[in-house]
Amino acid sequence: MGNLAATVTSNAVTRWHALLRAAAALNLLLWTLAAVAVTHGRAAIEAGASTASQAQLLLSAAYVLGCAFRSMLPVYDIPRIVLVDSRLSSVIVGRSVATVAELAFAGQWALLLHDIAVSSHSPFGQAVSLAIVPLILFAEGCSWYAVLTTAQGGHVVENSIWGLSAALLVVSMLMIGPQRLAELHPLMIVWCLGGAAYVAFMFLFDVPMYWSRWRADRANGRRYLCISQGAVDLWRRRVVSYRWEDWKSEVLWMSLYFTLGVWSSISLVIASVALDAYRN
Repeated sequence: MGNLAATVTSNAVTRWHALLRAAAALNLLLWTLAAVAVTHGRAAIEAGASTASQAQLLLSAAYVLGCAFRSMLPVYDIPRIVLVDSRLSSVIVGRSVATVAELAFAGQWALLLHDIAVSSHSPFGQAVSLAIVPLILFAEGCSWYAVLTTAQGGHVVENSIWGLSAALLVVSMLMIGPQRLAELHPLMIVWCLGGAAYVAFMFLFDVPMYWSRWRADRANGRRYLCISQGAVDLWRRRVVSYRWEDWKSEVLWMSLYFTLGVWSSISLVIASVALDAYRN
């Protein structure tokens, strides 16, 4: 059972959790509309041409559902802090859901970039598209190392890789040139601007935050868990807290992740439908 360490309930955290749940419901609705667009697209074009759209839709479903699950049951991984006292709130469950969802999200970007790069005869874009999923797979391994051992250095590497991957995607799209694909021109501009903002956020806020935590832990002589100890700790220990002091460092990135991140996933589905229609 969870350790009810904090009995103080913050109205700010309660409202934030309600907003996350509302965002999850909105995201499911938006994904459903995207699914309708894919279905209508298949009716208008040859069945074989819609394979990319179907793949994007399924990968987006994994990401949207994963983010919805995590919005309902937020978890602050390393200190094992949760909002809902449930076995489903355990870090091992949340991290597993996140791993599947994030690999699906990376797969979406890799598929679309590869499609665009092949159409535009961009060797650099094709190379980046093939590197994205392996890079994120390595990042997920670093994340698991961090949450198992409680060593923040794993998160430093993980988030650095995410930032680097986003930078490579933006550079690839700029090298291809948004103007070369008229049907995706507005979306590619938005992706480039959003990607640049994401890279800046990761390297100016997120990575330094984890770096400072790692340095503080080292200065305080923190003893890390071994992998086997961490696995048991992930499953058994939950600290239920609604204290703002416990969640304030997580609110910004989680809010952006479960809104803008999900919307970008859904936008990739719409983009694949637009590409299918353009080619047929």
